[in-house]
Amino acid sequence: MRSFLFVETEEMANVAVVGAQWGDEGKGKIVDWLSSRADVVVRFQGGHNAGHTLVINGVEYKLSLLPSGVVRQDKLSVIGNGVVFDPWAFIREVNAIKDKGVSVTPENLIVAENVPLILPVHSALDKAREEAKGAGKIGTTGRGIGPAYEDKVARRAIRLCDLTDEAVLIEKVDALLAHHNALFRALGAPEMTPADLLEPLREIAPQVLPYAAVVWKRLDELRRAGKRILFEGAQGSMLDIDHGTYPYVTSSNTVAGNAAAGSGMGPRAVGYVLGITKAYTTRVGSGPFPTELTDDIGELLGQKGKEFGVVTGRKRRCGWFDAVMVRQAIKTGGIDGIALTKLDVLDGFDEIKVCVGYRLDGQELDYYPANAGAQARVEPIYETYEGWKDTTRGARTWNELPAQAVKYVRHIEELIQAPVALLSTSPERDDTILMTDPFSD
Repeated sequence: MRSFLFVETEEMANVAVVGAQWGDEGKGKIVDWLSSRADVVVRFQGGHNAGHTLVINGVEYKLSLLPSGVVRQDKLSVIGNGVVFDPWAFIREVNAIKDKGVSVTPENLIVAENVPLILPVHSALDKAREEAKGAGKIGTTGRGIGPAYEDKVARRAIRLCDLTDEAVLIEKVDALLAHHNALFRALGAPEMTPADLLEPLREIAPQVLPYAAVVWKRLDELRRAGKRILFEGAQGSMLDIDHGTYPYVTSSNTVAGNAAAGSGMGPRAVGYVLGITKAYTTRVGSGPFPTELTDDIGELLGQKGKEFGVVTGRKRRCGWFDAVMVRQAIKTGGIDGIALTKLDVLDGFDEIKVCVGYRLDGQELDYYPANAGAQARVEPIYETYEGWKDTTRGARTWNELPAQAVKYVRHIEELIQAPVALLSTSPERDDTILMTDPFSD
């Protein structure tokens, strides 16, 4: 579920990578692959509800909160202020990746000092509210992402820098619980005491504070020194709080426009924007899904694509590629080109369908409507293409692809009105075809 960006100097352009569907598009691999050209990789939104799986030399790395560039030892990884930061999840993930031989220190990983924290009260409230909704559940991961963003906007969040001042921390915890305990009472859930938050925070503080830094200042210095900065988001455009399938969305802006605010850099930091999309479509959790397949084909896509959530383990819903939705994500996200992933999953199909429009109450639409009722009623209009029997898996050049696979990619480009800049043919880092270098001016 993630994205990326590069800072502009007189010598070079910078790039932002974002998901162009409902997340889980394979951003982790693409960002990792592209980070070989970057000096810095920055997460700019989301939390540990977003998962990436990287496969490098047969070793699998599952990342949720850490930037994907952390597996490259010569890069600086940054967690920006736009992220909601769970310090306990952070330490668990740091320790897990250390166990696989990756060195993680404050020298190669820093966290914005003004990042808002996800606390135990947030996950408890997240789960209590979701449970109270019954059949109307949104499908949240229950990790406290939404409540933490709510506290940030309501100006009651506890931030990483607050862990350095005991008096301020105590005062803020009291104010925070005055609000949240009222909600717990209304939901019939157990209330929390100040000690429930203060004691865990005092224990975790010495472990996370060494990573705290003035990120906006550090990034500005790196930009002025001519360093390339890769900005990585989470989830996908159709989960954006403004432009997604509201209310079945995440609690932050997932589009590239948030990369600047979420990292402490100005909008000119964003140069080329690369969108990531699968060659078909998946979604985790509740919400509308026009091209969803509940038949044997949908099951086969899920099996071949190993479609299970990295964070939740939940089975992903699968369907044909939705060109209307991806084209809309390209327009609202300012995407210059896309990285098309998991093309190999379509190997062996006799025919492949692509959604090229919607039918709503007898009328045809070339966009996805904002109204939730309309979103649930739209029916896909398909075009059918001939499949291919030869494999695309592991292809590293355009000439290695079957002719029908090439035609499929070209059809996709025409329908979404954007070029395919990268093509991924397996989870392995090097099984990637570069057609347009996002990092060149």
